[in-house]
Amino acid sequence: MTDRPVVLLVDDEPEILVALTDLLEDSFTILSTTSPVEALDILARRRDVDVIVSDQRMPEMGGDVMLARARGMCDAQAILLTGYADIGAVAAALNQGRISFYSHKPWDGDALRAMVVQAAHRHKLEGELQTERMLLRGLLGNLRAGLAFKDPDGRFIRINRNAAAFYGRDEADCLGRREEDLSDPALLPALHAAEARLEAEGRDEEVLPVSGPGGSVSWREFTRARLGVNARGEAYSVLINRDITRQREMEARLRQAEKMQALGTMAGGIAHDFNNLLTAVMGSLELAVDMGEGLDDRTTHLLDNAMGAARRGADLTRRLLNFSRPRDLSLQPVDVNALLRGMHDLLVQGVTARRREGAAGRRPVEIGMETADPGGEVPLVRTDAGQLELALLNLCLNASDAMPDGGGIMLSAHVARLEAPVAEGDLPQGEYVVVSVADQGTGMAPETLARIFEPFFTTKDVGRGTGLGLSMIYGFVRHAGGDVRVTSAPGQGTQVDLYLPVHRCPVAALDRPEALEPLPVRKGLRILVVDDEDTVRTVTAGFLRGMGHEAIEAPGGEEALAQIDAMTPHRPDLVVLDVMMPKMGGEEAARRIGALYPETRILFLTGYADNAVLPEDALVLRKPFTQAELSGHVARAMGG
Repeated sequence: MTDRPVVLLVDDEPEILVALTDLLEDSFTILSTTSPVEALDILARRRDVDVIVSDQRMPEMGGDVMLARARGMCDAQAILLTGYADIGAVAAALNQGRISFYSHKPWDGDALRAMVVQAAHRHKLEGELQTERMLLRGLLGNLRAGLAFKDPDGRFIRINRNAAAFYGRDEADCLGRREEDLSDPALLPALHAAEARLEAEGRDEEVLPVSGPGGSVSWREFTRARLGVNARGEAYSVLINRDITRQREMEARLRQAEKMQALGTMAGGIAHDFNNLLTAVMGSLELAVDMGEGLDDRTTHLLDNAMGAARRGADLTRRLLNFSRPRDLSLQPVDVNALLRGMHDLLVQGVTARRREGAAGRRPVEIGMETADPGGEVPLVRTDAGQLELALLNLCLNASDAMPDGGGIMLSAHVARLEAPVAEGDLPQGEYVVVSVADQGTGMAPETLARIFEPFFTTKDVGRGTGLGLSMIYGFVRHAGGDVRVTSAPGQGTQVDLYLPVHRCPVAALDRPEALEPLPVRKGLRILVVDDEDTVRTVTAGFLRGMGHEAIEAPGGEEALAQIDAMTPHRPDLVVLDVMMPKMGGEEAARRIGALYPETRILFLTGYADNAVLPEDALVLRKPFTQAELSGHVARAMGG
């Protein structure tokens, strides 16, 4: 495609076409024809003609008539060539806008060339202007933000649908009016301040809360800029109005996620140290009780009281870890009735604290439980006890929020038998234990109920929820092989049913080893205890000595390797390794010990560690632990 303008020459005399071609071909691409009918055919096929130079008097059709028809086919500029006898037709064509210039025959070559150059330049400018208008209309029509242009007096001269909708009007009703005439009076002070900044600096950006229907609030970003001054000294400006409510919500959720991640990291560090302290405290108390024959009742009571407090501290630490950091599910047999009974006080405290955070004068919420199935005992379920506790706590807090005027929350468990699934994704046929949380709250409309499991969807006020609670519960239950079903209606409360699969397999592993069948315990083992905490190491070694074993202590992984190497030929039967230690952690020390002394068994101790950092077949005892738990794990380690 050439960059030179294209000129179409039309004259019934071939000699005239030759003369015009000689005059213009140095600067233009020339098309020519002796027939006005053929000229119209050329214009129908080609869209790149810039200028038409036509004779007026032709046998088939007058030039003015041909140019009038051409105007409906293209936007090329037109120049009419005529004799003096045709001046009336020329005047009519000029008045009707069908031609831009005309020239008498015979023509002045320089003058005619100048006309063609000017006509081609005008056609180019008009094409560029038409493109700019098309782009502006497309921008106004498709931009998701509000966009408007103002004249020097601040009146809207162009505005798109989104900008007009902000003022509750259509585009036509906004044109010619000022922003202050259309805006909410509450926004006028901010608007006047923004206009003053625009006048002083040429640009202004600000974010404002805007009240909506029903007391809702959206956030709007207003950008104002001067676009420049035209030849008459008039300054025009642009106003961009964007709804950034969703962006601010996402930013708030990101900040919340970062905060929770930081809290989880901090909680992990605290839990590690706290579990070490609890291990030392509980172990020392247990050793003291074993050594304290002849203690009076008061001293025994005080020791038992201290042990009970330490156990509650250990339970609190476990709940803190489950609440604050994600971890892989530990699917094990769980007694739902026992779990519900054990959670009652925690649920009451959590709901009570939540209501204290709300408005003053809120009526109390009562929590009831039905922990027996009408047809008999509820069987064990296969799930993660910690995640189930967290799910029930979240559901009770949600139920409390849904009852501003008080009411009751009922937790229950019963057995349900499901038939064959009717759709993909349904639960398989079989027995399930259904754990239900029912409230007497405001309930939910169908459109809300349909979205409750969507991540980040929440019906709570800003700052009261992240919209992740129910989606996390749904993901946990589905991953455990169950399902979550919710029934609710406005004014009729809400019931959430957690379907958990009944446990049918033999027990493989439990966090609480005392629930396993006891293994025969060998005495007289040589055991190396490796822990960087002196107090934990002392307690662990004391427990082992009390079981009749020889306990050797090492403060770290490097020291453990050195001591094993020096134990020739009597290597330790078992190494009890803390997972988290400075310099060389338990996982690295275990790998090196296994490579050098493959017959030596390994038992890991941890107060805070992801299972992912340990081998799949690792035997792990979590801190704090009792002597009986340690004894069971030693027996399992030596039993293979």
